Amino acid sequence: MLLADSRLPVGAHVSSNALEAALRDELSPAQVGEYLATRMRILVPIEAGTAVLARHLAQDPAALESLRAEWAARTPSRAQREIAEALGQGLARLAAVQWPGAVPPAERPWPRPMVLGLIAAATGLDAEELVRLVAYDDAQTVAAALLKLEPGDPRTAVALVLDACALMDPCAAELAALEDPAHLPCAGAPQIEGWAEAQSQLTRRLFRA
Repeated sequence: MLLADSRLPVGAHVSSNALEAALRDELSPAQVGEYLATRMRILVPIEAGTAVLARHLAQDPAALESLRAEWAARTPSRAQREIAEALGQGLARLAAVQWPGAVPPAERPWPRPMVLGLIAAATGLDAEELVRLVAYDDAQTVAAALLKLEPGDPRTAVALVLDACALMDPCAAELAALEDPAHLPCAGAPQIEGWAEAQSQLTRRLFRA
């Protein structure tokens, strides 16, 4: 499904995870590995933890709304929240064909990590594997954008993804064990949040976010 997602007008075709704005500002292509490492250390644990908790709470609508609030509190950038909901909505449409009912309806679209967690619950995906999937999804979004924004050797992009995903292995088990939304990791990345906001204001851009 994620492979299909990357070929439809959602997912990696929509988002660069703010890389486009970062490259326009002060980030060089040689620093993308560091950018990914920062995302793995600060942002991806929040996203992966949210996915794990959505998987765990999939049958409890009230708890899912509480989780949404906890995720939003840890995602202060409005641009990041909006793109997460847009991507979640696109992914939910794909899931509805293969696994009807996996993603329950809501007044507002569920953010992408919650949709991944709900799909994981419906398909029996292991929590640790879900953590790794979220890490891969985040890293490959940046790597795919890099190849479009600064064309280079695709093998280098693949190496960046593998290196980034390896950084999540030490904390995969801890994140997979989460059961309470209040224990969701909480950290901030003001520079990345700033780039996300700047990306939303670009008038000429390849990516929405």
